[in-house]
Amino acid sequence: MADGARGAVLAALLVLAIGVTTWTAQSERTALEVPDGRAAAPIGSPPPLPAAGAQRPVRVVAVADIACSDPTPRPDRCRQADTAALTASLAPDAVLVAGDLQYDTGSAQEFARSYDPTWGGLKPITRPVPGNHEYDTWDAAAYFDYFGSASGSPETGWYSFDLGAWHLIALNSNCEHVGGCHQGPAQLAWLREDLARNADRCVLAYWHHPRWSNSRHGDSERSSAFVEELDRAGAELVLSGHDHNYQRFEPRRPDGNRDPAGLRQFVVGTGGKSLYSISSDRGLESGEDSTYGVLDLTLRPDGYDWRFLPVDGGRPGDRGSATCR
Repeated sequence: MADGARGAVLAALLVLAIGVTTWTAQSERTALEVPDGRAAAPIGSPPPLPAAGAQRPVRVVAVADIACSDPTPRPDRCRQADTAALTASLAPDAVLVAGDLQYDTGSAQEFARSYDPTWGGLKPITRPVPGNHEYDTWDAAAYFDYFGSASGSPETGWYSFDLGAWHLIALNSNCEHVGGCHQGPAQLAWLREDLARNADRCVLAYWHHPRWSNSRHGDSERSSAFVEELDRAGAELVLSGHDHNYQRFEPRRPDGNRDPAGLRQFVVGTGGKSLYSISSDRGLESGEDSTYGVLDLTLRPDGYDWRFLPVDGGRPGDRGSATCR
């Protein structure tokens, strides 16, 4: 069976085993009321994920920088079918995609030609954020049309939701398209409020442009305010893409100095498009720039486990465990 077909079959089987979630998006969707007064999932919200507040561990796969415009796989690039098949085989509770899902311009035609035939089967459990390539189509319109309510409001692209005992926050680091990312913009004010409402939970946040990276694009100041707010609130994890490799940084403070009690950041740009070399080991605890793969996370009520899984079927790479801050 071809790689693309295998990925689609596995992903379709995976969709049959999904549970319930709480969804908080920045949009005008109408919520239904249940008898005890709580708001049920909004009309048009994405298919349910595991129940909020559940005490069992949940499995999350994270990745970014996925599908070539021409879907033809090559040995060194366009491996989107392989990463989709690997992800489906793990039967995750959710898939977090940290931007640049579809190259080169994120158009509807490209999504239909490349992303959907490979990763489309995982769409019901995918919670994405846009990358810069999605905005190469005006206002990332094709991205928001493709994912619908699962991608938040088209005017903002940020949202949050509960998964197991964790609170997950999807942010939009394409600052020039959403009124900025530093002091004053609506996104930062929303982030502060969202963190305050979820102060008793372990927190994972994700967006496209990494605050720190030892590769082609380097460190991104555009997300510095996000990191400051997350660190102040005691969040645990940050996931990004943009640079096409895997990097795990040492826990650190927002100023970049090592702090064993600080935030831990992963770069997971190994979704299939291409690979960039890692230029130094500055602040890195682990890095991989020679293979595609995904980050497999287990989110426990009191901590998390991680492992980087390559598509070639070899032994898992970087792995470890940590407790919530």
